[in-house]
Parts: sequence; C-alpha cells; structure tokens
Amino acid sequence: MGNNLLKGKRGIIFGALDENSIAWKTAEKVFDEGGKFVLTNAPIAMRMGKINELAKKCKAEIIPADATSVEDLENLVSKSVEILGGKLDFILHSIGMSPNVRKGRDYGDLNYEWMHKSLDVSGISFHKVMQVAEKQDALSEWGSIIALSYIAAQRTYPGYSDMAQAKALLESIARSYGSRLGSMKNIRVNTISQSPTVTTAGSGVGGFDVFIDFAEKMSPLGNATAEDCANYIIVMFSDYTRKVTMQNLMHDGGFSTSGITDALVESLTPKE
Repeated sequence: MGNNLLKGKRGIIFGALDENSIAWKTAEKVFDEGGKFVLTNAPIAMRMGKINELAKKCKAEIIPADATSVEDLENLVSKSVEILGGKLDFILHSIGMSPNVRKGRDYGDLNYEWMHKSLDVSGISFHKVMQVAEKQDALSEWGSIIALSYIAAQRTYPGYSDMAQAKALLESIARSYGSRLGSMKNIRVNTISQSPTVTTAGSGVGGFDVFIDFAEKMSPLGNATAEDCANYIIVMFSDYTRKVTMQNLMHDGGFSTSGITDALVESLTPKE
C-alpha cells in the first residue's frame, strides 16, 4: 500500500505496454498512491501488449489514441476529463519509436520519412498532447507533466541513431512548454533522463546489453530500474515538487556525472 501521495489526483498515462514498461510500473504506483487515471496507447501497441490486464488491476479505462494525431488526442483528453470527473493533475508521456532503429538503418543512410516519423512520435507528440490539453482547458493548476528521455539527447551512443535527435527535441519542448504553462497556471513540465532500462522499446536499440552493462559499471548507485523510475515519477506528480519545472532530471544512479568508476577500471584492467 502507498501513502496517498496522489489521493484525489487525476491524469493520463501514455505508453503502458507490458509489465516491463515504465508506464506500466507508474500506473501501478499511481493507483497505490490513490490517483485515478486513463490509460492510452496507439491501437497497434495495444494489440501487442497486455494493457487490458493493467486496466483491470488499476480500475482504469482505456482510450486508444495515436499520439501523433491531434484528432485522437482531442478525443482522448475530452473523454478523460469526463471519465475522471475533472481536470487533469498529471500526464505521463512514455512514448518512443524509430523505424530507422527498428529496421537497422545505418545513421549515414537514414530514411528521412522514417526520421520524420521518429521525431513526430517521440518528440512532437509531447507538444501535441500539451497543446490539446491547454486548448481544452483540461489541466489543473499546479499539475505536473512528465516525459521520459535518455542521455543520448546530450551524448552520442552507437545504435541510438535518430532517437537521439528525437529526445533532444523532446527536452526542448519540455522547457518551452514548461515556461508557458508555468506562467499561465503554475503547471510544471519536466523530462526524466532514465538509465538504460530493459523494456520492449529500449531493447530494440542495437548493442543494448552492452549499454546496460557499461552504465551499471559507470553508476555509483547502479542503474535505475523501471520501478525506481516509477517511484521518482510519483514524487514528481505529487505536491512535494511544485517548484520543479523545465528540468531534464537525471535518474541514472550517478552515470551522467561520473568520469570513471572503480568498477569500470577493474573491468578494464588486464588480469594477471
């Protein structure tokens, strides 16, 4: 059982696919903390995942929506407010997809139509969600909006390809819309830059197992799990973080500020 940190709060959670996903773990935590929410995902993702199980467990309704479609988002937001009985206190954007990564296209041979799709799904959709919610006046004062990012927005990682540009765009949108919504309704907008995490989406990146092992050795606290991230999101949704906005919050066990660690040195030292 939780501590009722989100008692009375209402929101939308995007991207719960299966029990490995951060959005799934977050939904479970929000429910435990007394929050109510609508679950949503793209129709194709819903067919691939187990979202119905989560909805039953958390007593939540599901509204399918393509996050790149303004029309779908308008329907999602208006119906969510109706179902939940009031304006939205929180939104989790846990969406990311690159056809170039999925299909193994080399970074020097990108399909640009696919790249546009990557940017739209993984970055621009965050703007669309907030713009639709703003236009419908669907956001409560002192609400909290979170999107999930990755350090590849600032550093280069082989195999991450055009998703790096998508995450950089996502973080920029969070800053710009955070400024707007903060001054309008005291609503905060942040991104969380999570450790490499074993999810269906993350595992599609080439060399992912090596990423995880390297990050584990470079992080004094070790990699943050999906459940760790869900706990952090709960804090960001709660009233305890009302003055945190327009930030890219590193949630990576110290990886982002470590030059080198004893664990990595030891692993690279030749054994006699």
